[in-house]
Amino acid sequence: MKREKKLTLLGDILGVIITVVVFIVPFWFMLVNSLKDRKEANLMNIAWPSQMHWENYAEVFQTNDYMLLTAFKNSLIITVFSVAILILSCAMAGYVIQRRRDCAVGIASNIIMVGLMIPAAILPTISLLQSLHIFKTLFSMIMIEVALQIPFTIMLYRSFMASIPIELEEAARIDGCNRWQIFYKIVLPLLKPITSTVIILDAVTVFNDFSNPLYFLPGNDNATVQLTLYNFKGQFSSSYNLLFADVIIVTIPMLILFLIFNKKIVAGMVTGSVKG
Repeated sequence: MKREKKLTLLGDILGVIITVVVFIVPFWFMLVNSLKDRKEANLMNIAWPSQMHWENYAEVFQTNDYMLLTAFKNSLIITVFSVAILILSCAMAGYVIQRRRDCAVGIASNIIMVGLMIPAAILPTISLLQSLHIFKTLFSMIMIEVALQIPFTIMLYRSFMASIPIELEEAARIDGCNRWQIFYKIVLPLLKPITSTVIILDAVTVFNDFSNPLYFLPGNDNATVQLTLYNFKGQFSSSYNLLFADVIIVTIPMLILFLIFNKKIVAGMVTGSVKG
């Protein structure tokens, strides 16, 4: 028993050390360098700044005519609408795929899962958006983010759906509820744990997406928060103090979201994996 306790304690200590190295040290590195002047930040070390430069954060907001504020607005619009569409559509799709066992649903399920392995085709997608006259619009960006996240989100909902007793639906059907009423009044409220997981995972993925807005949503007016990093990184010179300040600012919304939903994230994923 004593040996097992020592091994458990050693494992806990090792876990804390790894957490500090992987998460805390990089954040500390960005924070201290965001408070330095340009020359001192270019040294790229974790030493505390000789003089605090809080004005770096104000300068980040003011760069390119307050481009960061526009970027936050665009990113929030894309994230909120993408996550809302994913929750509604994928919850229904996961419900149908889990409850029905016919051949057509099996084929549809396999096609959806293939989407986990197929990356976005950039040039054909741009051509399609241009032919539909929606290229460089927030609507097209939302649809792209939804399409990319649908397979993973359906997989989460389908796995969790297996933990919901089918007897509840049968009892509701006996009471006179139709299929829509069963889903919205019985099933959907029971999906809160996995919905919390979906919110944080999909929101972080969409909000932090860099490559897709770069290809499908070009232009300063359409900039997202990740693309504002280009303001401080150039071919011949870079303002690393402002770059790290921008990274810190961009990190805050998703950090707040994680703190709100963190207790339900693991619960949703564990329940789905154990009972799926």
